[in-house]
Amino acid sequence: MSLRFASLGSGSRGNALLVESSDTLLMVDCGLPRRVVEERLRALGRHAAHVAAVLITHEHGDHIDGIGPFQRRYGTPVWSTLGTAGSLRGLHGQRSFSCHRTLTIGAIDVQPFPVPHDAREPCQFVFSAGGRKLGLMTDTGHVTAHIRERLLGCDALAVEANHDLDKLHSSTYPDSVKSRVGSKYGHLNNAQTAGLLEEVGHGGLQWVAGLHLSERCNSPALVRASLEPVLNSSKLHLATQDTPSDWLEIE
Repeated sequence: MSLRFASLGSGSRGNALLVESSDTLLMVDCGLPRRVVEERLRALGRHAAHVAAVLITHEHGDHIDGIGPFQRRYGTPVWSTLGTAGSLRGLHGQRSFSCHRTLTIGAIDVQPFPVPHDAREPCQFVFSAGGRKLGLMTDTGHVTAHIRERLLGCDALAVEANHDLDKLHSSTYPDSVKSRVGSKYGHLNNAQTAGLLEEVGHGGLQWVAGLHLSERCNSPALVRASLEPVLNSSKLHLATQDTPSDWLEIE
């Protein structure tokens, strides 16, 4: 029983990620239009009706804007923290979890954990199946000791590398946006992500996927320059906004 994952799209214009083991297919967030999600699932050999559950990290639009139409079409259970649930209106089959308890959906164990971000009760996840672990972390302003503890020993990591700090400061964004993005409750910059990988990386780490790259304040070249020196033997994939990734297999 293998564990695999794929990005349907990642960035400020919409996010969705797939995690699969055996016959269980989960989607994390649904910030893309329903038709886009359907098309990109088909490109990966899956159908939207195969999704057993959608797990929501937090209520910002680039993570939930597509969930209403998707859930109404397919009746998929939607899981979130209680804090996030208050922003998910008009959904049937809505379910909540604690950030401090593991839940099992089909063949996959899901361990949510809290992260510092400017949302009501944001979280990220570690997925386990078949003796393999995938750690997911985006939309996080800084790395806490609890985050490091949760991500230790993962066989693959899908982590935010949102911005280059110099590009953020020199961008044309208003000062309020620069302050928010770069704050302790905003998004991780490339150097912060590299530091996290130095702390939790190990010889058995197979994949590192860079997520949520800013189109205006980052570039694939800058992310690679920051992350590749700390990867050891891990393979690096950078998710894009407009194209789904291939399936990334955790062996």
